[in-house]
Amino acid sequence: MFKTFRSYQLAVEFFRRCQEVKAPAFLKNQLLRASSSIALNLAEGTCKPSVKERRRYYFIALGSLRECQAAMDLNGSLNPGLKDLADHLGACIYRLCNPTQIKAS
Repeated sequence: MFKTFRSYQLAVEFFRRCQEVKAPAFLKNQLLRASSSIALNLAEGTCKPSVKERRRYYFIALGSLRECQAAMDLNGSLNPGLKDLADHLGACIYRLCNPTQIKAS
């Protein structure tokens, strides 16, 4: 369904990698909720009819990613590869938030 939507694919990969993180239950729960929110908001944003609406969902996804990055900082003992993936995903989502990158319907 979203095979050509690279940011979405990265978000799914990020969520799956977050599932493997060892963290206290309260922090892992928050990390999983926020990481799933990234993919879900990217997916929902794709069907919105206006650029303004799509950007709103993409910004929510970016906010959820920042929440994940904060949770990873709080956990402290994470794989550097996951932090690199988060940074790459953040750059991709940030580009989506730029109105010149969003295709008009």
